[in-house]
Amino acid sequence: MAEIVRLEHVYKQYPLGSHQVQALTDVSFTIKAGILLAIAGPSGSGKSTLLNLIGHIDVPDKGRIIVAEHDITGKSPDELAELRARTIGFVFQSFNLFPVLTAEENVEYPLLQMPEIGRKERKRRVKELLETVGLLKVARHRPNQLSGGQRQRVAIARALVTRPAIVLADEPTANLDHRTGEGILQLMRMFNEQLLTTFIFSTHDQKVLDFADHYIGIEDGRVRFLGLKQDGKWVVHDERRHAKA
Repeated sequence: MAEIVRLEHVYKQYPLGSHQVQALTDVSFTIKAGILLAIAGPSGSGKSTLLNLIGHIDVPDKGRIIVAEHDITGKSPDELAELRARTIGFVFQSFNLFPVLTAEENVEYPLLQMPEIGRKERKRRVKELLETVGLLKVARHRPNQLSGGQRQRVAIARALVTRPAIVLADEPTANLDHRTGEGILQLMRMFNEQLLTTFIFSTHDQKVLDFADHYIGIEDGRVRFLGLKQDGKWVVHDERRHAKA
């Protein structure tokens, strides 16, 4: 199985007032394509920072990050935006839908940044994805007319419409009840299996962690554990310097 993400000795700091907060310290790991991976750890452990780096939203202070064969280290903001638009899909716990757009317009929006994709193809992809997530009947509803679960399904369809190599999901079930959250996770697994899209999501919820096939445990900005599910049980290794998912 091919490698899709590689981090090599990555460090990241953020300013907090007059101090610097060390968000990540000497983080190294690789992720194989086509897996469903959870990055697990308590609040403030560095999970969101990792997602931001993999998603080309931020760059490391030190170290290398290679995503889908592109080394993002040293890239300009415009170069990162171009790579992000074509490589990464995002699903957020707060949904992040445009309130003035309908469900179908929200899903279509990322394609408007890709001029090589014509109107007919845009409409075809949007219809196909909304049908797959069970929302074709509410395609012309705006987010405030949809339930939380429906809004998250719109967000998943939007994340997949560009056919990205990776979908990043930051606490994707945090604002949903248990039953609805379970449905969202099953939907992610379906797309993972059918499209072979790599899903990487952050969580501090054991139920969500157990849904994944692989996980990286992070604490205080350092990778502490790597987990691989075998016969329904986690096989956990403590590899503090380098881990392969």
